[in-house]
Amino acid sequence: MKILALVGSPRKKGNTDILIDTILCACRRHKTEKIYVYDHKISPCMDCRACQKGNHSCRKNDGMKEIYPRIQKADLIIFGTPLYWYAPTGQMKLLIDRLRPFIASKKLKGKKAVIVVPAAEGPKACKAIVEMFEQSFDYLGMKLAGKILATAYEKGEVAKNAKELKKAHDLGVSL
Repeated sequence: MKILALVGSPRKKGNTDILIDTILCACRRHKTEKIYVYDHKISPCMDCRACQKGNHSCRKNDGMKEIYPRIQKADLIIFGTPLYWYAPTGQMKLLIDRLRPFIASKKLKGKKAVIVVPAAEGPKACKAIVEMFEQSFDYLGMKLAGKILATAYEKGEVAKNAKELKKAHDLGVSL
């Protein structure tokens, strides 16, 4: 199985990154890859609808050109983002918006997804973001395979929380 982790946090080695690394480390028997979404220039979707025709590809020539094939090759995709105003980071939201070609092509149908969301207010604050991801996955034909909703705010603080790390490790083992 190929696992692709999309880290939608601007902080490398921050809470989102640590939780994703814990998951990936626990499922070493699989081929894994991690992409830092903030390392790629992703433009907003302009609703040109070119992706709904022909070969279902996006016309934009930006960082998604490199990310699209990696998403397509993955069997499971981890979407990791800290909670910003009860939603994903702006960069992660741009990536999600640009998944539109996969609606028409159905190339994500049957793939599995995991969400990782550290939040200062903890899991109770994640209701809206979880619902957004669940509806997006349903629209794309993907299956939610698990989620980690952790309490964390300061950079790297989740590394000191054995309970949250165990949840991430156990999820990784289950994959």
